[in-house]
Amino acid sequence: MQTKYTATPRSILILVFYLFTSITFAQSLEKVAPEAVGFSSERLAILTKTLQNYVAQEKLPGAVALVLRNGKVAYWEAVGQRDVEQGAPLQKNSIFRIASQTKALVSVGIMILQEEGKLLISDAVGKYIPEFNETTVAEPTEDGYRVVPAKRKITLRDLLTHTAGIDYGNGTAKEAWKAAGIQGWYFADRNEPVLATIKRIGSLPQQAQPGTAFVYGYNTDILGAVIEVVSGQTLSEFITARILKPLGMNDTHFYLPKAKANRLAVVYSSKDGGIERAADPGKMVGQGAYVNGPRKSFSGGAGLLSTAEDYATFLQMMLNKGTYKNQRILSRKSVDLMTQNHLGDIVFPWTPGMGFGLGFSTVEDVGLRGELGSHGEFGWGGAYHSTYWVDPAEQLVVVYFTQLIPAENVDDHQKLRTLIYQALN
Repeated sequence: MQTKYTATPRSILILVFYLFTSITFAQSLEKVAPEAVGFSSERLAILTKTLQNYVAQEKLPGAVALVLRNGKVAYWEAVGQRDVEQGAPLQKNSIFRIASQTKALVSVGIMILQEEGKLLISDAVGKYIPEFNETTVAEPTEDGYRVVPAKRKITLRDLLTHTAGIDYGNGTAKEAWKAAGIQGWYFADRNEPVLATIKRIGSLPQQAQPGTAFVYGYNTDILGAVIEVVSGQTLSEFITARILKPLGMNDTHFYLPKAKANRLAVVYSSKDGGIERAADPGKMVGQGAYVNGPRKSFSGGAGLLSTAEDYATFLQMMLNKGTYKNQRILSRKSVDLMTQNHLGDIVFPWTPGMGFGLGFSTVEDVGLRGELGSHGEFGWGGAYHSTYWVDPAEQLVVVYFTQLIPAENVDDHQKLRTLIYQALN
């Protein structure tokens, strides 16, 4: 016997909500057959199978990979679990901690303010945060280090290129940084505005003289504080108003709305023979305070949460030279400047053939790097094992999100790159 179903007002509302959100979700980025944008469906299937194998071998909890070409979705797959213990599958719209991928948006924010005549990237940081007017450097000695004055003032451009000499507090003067309570990139649990933390950084001995070395550290967090000073808004308010809202990046947040908590991917850690759920509570490696934290410290260096779709939209704007769907975020020339190597004689320390621009790594020599790609490619990644790149020569945007820290005995980033490029017709 067939049971008659009577729709209630509540059930109708729920149905309308899901229909609306699914339609909105599907229409944000246009999906086409891979062949329509120069990919082979058959060869892209190798990537899907490879990612599924990482999950089956318990090397990854799950991953979302999204590839745009010519502004259209050529590949978009979610594999594995958002929460392994709960058996909750990862979805294409799952939300991830993107850590240092935050840096790109904040760097764009600085360039927006320059285009409005509110600052110059050649300005000294001390013009906006006086605590940086007279900085010092920890100079190693045989029995420790001595503190010497910086030879010149740190500029905003130094911060954008990570040549200010500022690390994450684990260098020569690490004991002084530890005593100040500032080490590591994790800010989500701090119960104070980010500017208060950054002011204390100005008084600590830095790792190198400004303009002499690539030193990865709090540079973009300082830029975020500069944005707050110059704009008169919190970093969250500024980034939302000037980048996220115009681009329709509605799932990108510094702290997650409670209603979206069930979409946040769980963090896992590599262990012998597999993975395990990262301890909670645990700074950086643990699940973090992105849902239940104080919601006061907006980290420009590592604070954002996002989806693959949102982040790909941001990168497509950069590939489009500052525009997306009739929204102009930056001028063409600012994008050009950001994606050029600014290091000069300074050596990028981690990968041969690479340089660094204003917030992005750059590919200067494909052969020296030794991986598939193109000269002029730019990108970066995040501490939870996410990565992205933009290849203007191929009109290609790649976003890859997972949540694994530390990530050990897994070569998925290298395989991802190879299997995307091998699928080009």
